[in-house]
Amino acid sequence: MTKIFEDFFSELQANIVSACLDYVDDKADEIFIYCSYEPKMYFFDVFYKIHGEIIHKHKLNQVVDNTNNNHVYDVSRENQRYLLKAGNELFKNLHKKFLEFNREMPTEMKLHFDVKHHKLHGKYNYELVYSNDSELFLDNIFELWYDEIKAKNKG
Repeated sequence: MTKIFEDFFSELQANIVSACLDYVDDKADEIFIYCSYEPKMYFFDVFYKIHGEIIHKHKLNQVVDNTNNNHVYDVSRENQRYLLKAGNELFKNLHKKFLEFNREMPTEMKLHFDVKHHKLHGKYNYELVYSNDSELFLDNIFELWYDEIKAKNKG
């Protein structure tokens, strides 16, 4: 049976989620993945919900585990670089599939994976987000989304 675009799209998104889940040794409640592509620029980053807290990937060990099973995450720079590189490569492969199947590539993908229920939800944007804004940078956009999710989590 021949794979169609949707098969590749689902498979590559699942691989991105898997890389993010591996980073936390499968110990997260939710994963929030940000991918961006605007002409010749790729960006990938991730944050997590662990024990009810929204947390950046480099601060995972600051989360308090009330079960007394404190897991120590490998948040070393090397492991973070590995995750970001793997995520970017997977996202670039996804872009190749969009080109191969003559599909419009989203400029922005916000993926939310609910680990407990094994459900992936995505929001896709096809408009330029930062290229036309001299004051907005990729890190700003990622942080704005992080702050939005963190505020919703408290409310």
